[in-house]
Amino acid sequence: MKLLPESKLVVASHNAGKVREFADLLRPFKLDVVSAAELGLPEPDETGATFVENSLIKSRSSAKTSGLLALADDSGLAVEALDGEPGIYSARWAGPDKDFTVAMKKVNDALQARGAVEDKDRRAAFICVLSLAWPDGQTQVFEGKVEGTIVWPPHGTHGFGYDPVFQADGHDITFGEMDPQEKHAISHRADAFNKMLEHLTTRNDDGGRQ
Repeated sequence: MKLLPESKLVVASHNAGKVREFADLLRPFKLDVVSAAELGLPEPDETGATFVENSLIKSRSSAKTSGLLALADDSGLAVEALDGEPGIYSARWAGPDKDFTVAMKKVNDALQARGAVEDKDRRAAFICVLSLAWPDGQTQVFEGKVEGTIVWPPHGTHGFGYDPVFQADGHDITFGEMDPQEKHAISHRADAFNKMLEHLTTRNDDGGRQ
């Protein structure tokens, strides 16, 4: 069954890494995928208090401005020993230059400051909330998660963000060391995407809107 009736979809992100991942995930559906950056769309202020709120801010903004179906995500790293931080502020921990080597060191330094040196004390999860927004204001939301452990030092050059310090449960390498296709099969983004796919492909041909 066709995933969505629209021939063009905008990924509501200026993050090249995220756009690449979504392009890979959406490739089988032969949609015309463009990014918010390619369309010159503004980046809205992410003023939400949760992943859901921030995801919807982005998808609604892109849908309204472009007149297209928009797909957005808000995602981040939630570390148990840090009370869920950096959470929705995961990108901000990388500073204005989006330097995630700085962000990863901040996470490790914060864990060490709390005496979290063993794997059992360094539990974390990547969380992703996807939202679809139509120009008419309708929306849908899907959440994905992958759990694992924060390792140090960073390993690998694949992926982006905190990938080099995150080792998913059941694996002995980090996301940064994984082949992209291997990561796509288990990532938080893939989990949310699969939930979205399952929902939309079991709806009527109106694209899953209610």
